Amino acid sequence: MSWRWKPSPISSPMPDHMENKVDDATMSDLAQAMFQRALSDDRQVFGSFFLSRLLGFDVSYDGQRCTVAFQAVPPLFNPQGTLHGGILATAMDVSMGHLLHHVDAAGTTLEMKVQYLAPAQRGRVCCEASFLRRGRSVSFLQSHARTEDGQLIAHATATWKRLRPKHETSIF
Repeated sequence: MSWRWKPSPISSPMPDHMENKVDDATMSDLAQAMFQRALSDDRQVFGSFFLSRLLGFDVSYDGQRCTVAFQAVPPLFNPQGTLHGGILATAMDVSMGHLLHHVDAAGTTLEMKVQYLAPAQRGRVCCEASFLRRGRSVSFLQSHARTEDGQLIAHATATWKRLRPKHETSIF
């Protein structure tokens, strides 16, 4: 069974010809659009919570896989002009946590290791999570991050602890 939550787009996406060169007005406009998208909904649920809306995460499921996709835009870049590693780690963490919740129940990250393999400079980034091993209370997951042309840019592995049965997973 497939399911998808797609965020509302930022009203003024970054034109390709601008690449990583952003003036103060454009950066401000992009950041404001991102915050407006995040504030457009008060829900704090799997698939749509403040941080996922802020970062523009598009969450989808296909069987025992979860994909978190988003646009690498300048407000998410480090000073070198590439996607900040913390943003990428967050997307991979969300992909694994959402997969665990979708298949089993809500959980918490006990530990996570990220290997960064190449920078992402713009475009769509997809983080696909899968299980390495499912246990009754502890599971091992992985996530692969790729650019829109399929280049592997990061790999994460994590250990997750299941919190409670699925029917008790509402955040509020």
